[in-house]
Amino acid sequence: MINAIIHNLNRGVSLLKSINDEQYSNKSIAPYFSSIGGHMRHILDVFDCIFDGLENGEVNLAARKRNVLVEEKIDYGIEYYNEIIKKLNDLKTVNLDQIIPVHDDLGLGIITQNYTLGSTLIQAHSHAIHHFASLGYLIHQLEIKLPDNDFGYNPTTPRIEKIDI
Repeated sequence: MINAIIHNLNRGVSLLKSINDEQYSNKSIAPYFSSIGGHMRHILDVFDCIFDGLENGEVNLAARKRNVLVEEKIDYGIEYYNEIIKKLNDLKTVNLDQIIPVHDDLGLGIITQNYTLGSTLIQAHSHAIHHFASLGYLIHQLEIKLPDNDFGYNPTTPRIEKIDI
């Protein structure tokens, strides 16, 4: 599981290595006017909340750090990716079945639910893929090439073959 998550996060690193700071921080695309950097920071903040939670015995997914520099500068984004990937590698010997309380705001206030560490990581991974898919729209609008053909696709998503007309 850890290897699959790292493999997917490395797609984000590949994207960042192929664009510039102006493309990374561009917030001109409707309807949400979000940037590639904003999505990347958000993806990594969720993983960071998990790692912070491991230190204090409970995860708070609403306690994201929201480092603006990570949203605006590719070098900070790559550094953040590398930190998260290193911490994921460190989990390869950890019991992923351990129970950890997870706090989050689902829209009506903070709730707490017990998860396994593994299920929390799966949720963060699915969340990352979801944001990569959203990024596909921004990337297309900014006329940037996707880093690979699987960027933003959940492995369970059926593929539709393109038909030349």
